[in-house]
Amino acid sequence: MRIIDIINDSSNPVFSFEILPPLKGNSIYKVYDIIDKLKRFDPKFVNITSHHSEYIYKPLPDGTHRRVSIVKRPGTVAIAAAIQNRYGLIPVPHIICKGFTQEETEYALLDLNFLGITNLLVLRGDEKGQDPRQEHGRYHEHAMDLQRQINLFNKGIGLDEMKIEGIETPFAYGMACYPEKHEEAPNMDSDIYYLKKKVENGADYLITQMFFDNEKYFEFVGRCRAEGITVPILPGLKPISKKSQLTVLPKVFRTDIPEEFASRIRECKTDAEVKEAGIEWGIRQARELLEKGAPGIHFYTMSVSDSVSRIADKLF
Repeated sequence: MRIIDIINDSSNPVFSFEILPPLKGNSIYKVYDIIDKLKRFDPKFVNITSHHSEYIYKPLPDGTHRRVSIVKRPGTVAIAAAIQNRYGLIPVPHIICKGFTQEETEYALLDLNFLGITNLLVLRGDEKGQDPRQEHGRYHEHAMDLQRQINLFNKGIGLDEMKIEGIETPFAYGMACYPEKHEEAPNMDSDIYYLKKKVENGADYLITQMFFDNEKYFEFVGRCRAEGITVPILPGLKPISKKSQLTVLPKVFRTDIPEEFASRIRECKTDAEVKEAGIEWGIRQARELLEKGAPGIHFYTMSVSDSVSRIADKLF
């Protein structure tokens, strides 16, 4: 079933969340622990992030360095299959441009098609740690390029116009959006212009980057609607749990933290107090979003699944 149909057919706001594959060498039970904690809230789907190889330079005894590729979080397709098999939940693996060749993307799509996993989140991905010497033309530069490859795949057309048979259920997908503007967009008008193109080209729904100021979300949705973007826009939330995040999150994710919340965090003496403040803000934030018509809440669970559980307990 497509995510857009689940959202549209649901009589109540949908609950969903994102997980990270375990670090290389760790057990999948770290993923299961999160799902076991949150499955009582009837999640409509579970997103699984995708991570490209990173290149590092290892020192050698002679003083030189050797360039090596490492994969920190392998197994997105396998974990999606495991979640589907173990829980019967709808997995939504991320498919990203950065760090993956077009051929690697095609093989991922083939594997997912064989497994009957037909919902995706299509993203450009993070450039951090990527090989700067990527061969031009083998990699997609933008999410819209990746979108075109998936659309062609759905029509049974692979790379080099190879015919692909047996696609009984085409991939359906959502894409990302940024209530506070993508960091590389020159302005919000430009950002929304390209967002509209993504929707016109097949994105069924949108999930926002994390934010902490609801007014930014409401203003963003209003501008999207004014530009004719009518698909559901799911707000993405992440509870703050550490004092260091007061400066780290704005730097990494280009998101503002309202002064009311920021001052509350500054007053905290321990991370345990920050966690409680983050839960309180998360409940307040999610409740207002739902009361004012958000189609659901999508939670980013990395290191905060306990907080997500306590917030969801008040709302779902």
